Amino acid sequence: MINKDLILETINMIKLYNLDIRTVTLALSLRDCVDSDVNIVCENIYNKIMHYSKNLVEYANEFENDYSIPIVNKRISVTPISLIGEGCKNPDYVKIAKTLDRAAKDAGVNFIGGFSALVEKGMTKGDKLLIESIPQALSETEFVCSSVNVASSKAGINMDAVLKMAETVKKSSELTKDRDGIGAAKLVVFCNSPGDNPFMAGAFCGIGEPECALNVGVSGPGVVRAAVESLDKNADFGELSNKIKQIAYKITTTGELVGRKLAAKLNIPFGVIDLSLAPTPAVGDSVAGIFQAMGLEHAGAHGTTAALAMLNDAVKKGGIMASSHVGGLSGAFIPVSEDAGMIEAASKGYLTFDKLEAMTSVCSVGLDMIAIPGSTPVETIAGIIADEMAIGMINKKTTAVRIIPVVGKNIGDEVVYGGLLGKAPIMAVNNLSSANFVRRGGRIPAPIHSLNN
Repeated sequence: MINKDLILETINMIKLYNLDIRTVTLALSLRDCVDSDVNIVCENIYNKIMHYSKNLVEYANEFENDYSIPIVNKRISVTPISLIGEGCKNPDYVKIAKTLDRAAKDAGVNFIGGFSALVEKGMTKGDKLLIESIPQALSETEFVCSSVNVASSKAGINMDAVLKMAETVKKSSELTKDRDGIGAAKLVVFCNSPGDNPFMAGAFCGIGEPECALNVGVSGPGVVRAAVESLDKNADFGELSNKIKQIAYKITTTGELVGRKLAAKLNIPFGVIDLSLAPTPAVGDSVAGIFQAMGLEHAGAHGTTAALAMLNDAVKKGGIMASSHVGGLSGAFIPVSEDAGMIEAASKGYLTFDKLEAMTSVCSVGLDMIAIPGSTPVETIAGIIADEMAIGMINKKTTAVRIIPVVGKNIGDEVVYGGLLGKAPIMAVNNLSSANFVRRGGRIPAPIHSLNN
């Protein structure tokens, strides 16, 4: 029987607490687009993307109207482009990036991810060429997102790639300084990056993925906060965890329904559902707000890391019961610029860079959408990346760095991007030098638990 209370609860989650399908992402293999001529590669890429994505936005909009569930973003992720371009006699990765950008625009999607390389153990010629082209590619495109995996729990940390990516982040920001470094906001450095992540800027179609699939990312920080606030103030952590698990189950069920039906209509396989709580700058749609509902005065207070650990775990436990195919990142995101509560906490000095790093040991991703002074040395950025990669490598989890050294801005200033990217205060970083350490080169060996075959 249909339970009217459950119907009303779902309506309230959507209308009052910002429940939405954050993204439906078409993951598409481009491995059959390889050719020795870059012009043919670009033609193959464009034609294949348009063939598979021609109805993506139209059908997603229809489902949004039919089910009255917002589908905020429609996106595409493709095979890491370093693999597709390195077979060319005349490789031109910027030209390929512009082809991806044109395809994304013509398909009507928000972003296209996969201008990527996987270099945790070393770099091929194609990998190096792609990484060197990232700043120009991101400055001359609108929809393209880039990611590079420089570490894993199996391979260790490629410190040569870490330093190269620090230089790439800096240059990407400098080439888009007229837009407050937006190029760096579309670039993420990973440890243990998953090949089925539907969220940008890190989405790509992994080597082990099928020809195509529809991956879905759900979100609902506001729903979780409302659920926590509905409990008695004296409810213990067991009750709190169970409540979050229950609401995560309902959120995931909603995403699973939409994802499977949309995939069937597109006549492609359903991939995974990513359970991540992805906040927005909208009031009431904040992960930081959940911490306050739990009893912390604000994000950044002592106890924030423990609260985030419990939240992340409960979301995964609840969501995993609602779907047979959970993947991607799954947990809680803590992007500074994209979360109204995090923006406030950072602006007031409650949330420091070091506290954010500590929180990344238990959250879904890592240091995300953090603006720092444009004068920050490359070596300091490399040290930040290396620290975050170490957390992921040792803990066998995904970690990432999406950091923006904003040219001409310093501590106390603010950058405003608008939309989902929001705004961010310029945060202080440690002024001590990391130069001699990060310039040693080579690879930090993988931990002993990498030998677990």
